[in-house]
Amino acid sequence: MQKIPMTVEGATKLRQELDNLKKVERPRIVAAIAEARAHGDLKENAEYHAAREQQSFAEGRIQEIESKLSNAQIIDIKKIPQGDKVIFGCTVDLINLDTEERVTYKIVGDDEADVKLNMISYQSPVVRAMIGKEVGDIVVVKTPAGDVEYELDDVRHT
Repeated sequence: MQKIPMTVEGATKLRQELDNLKKVERPRIVAAIAEARAHGDLKENAEYHAAREQQSFAEGRIQEIESKLSNAQIIDIKKIPQGDKVIFGCTVDLINLDTEERVTYKIVGDDEADVKLNMISYQSPVVRAMIGKEVGDIVVVKTPAGDVEYELDDVRHT
């Protein structure tokens, strides 16, 4: 199976979520199921069915996180020597050549991507256009509205 790149921070967040699901949510749901069973007839017991649904969701999420972590290639960008080349995990500053607008992105794995926090997936069109480029290079990103040109202004390993 192909390894999926993930930053150290992304792996830490997934481990924390997994830990919470196993140590907090799972026991809470089991207790809710036990309490609902004590109320008697399970066929018409809404509390029981709701707790079972929560259990199903939690167990599915546990399996999903465990699978992601087992297939992850965790990359610590801070251990890679600083350079001017765009690689997974680095933070880049871009200048839109048409509008002079500056934007900063951190390149992360799919599960960590959050555009609101300027964290974009390594599979996004912007990153695919940037990977391997160096500071000063012009990057052309194909968008539905047409090609957009950016100048790669800075690359940081943060």
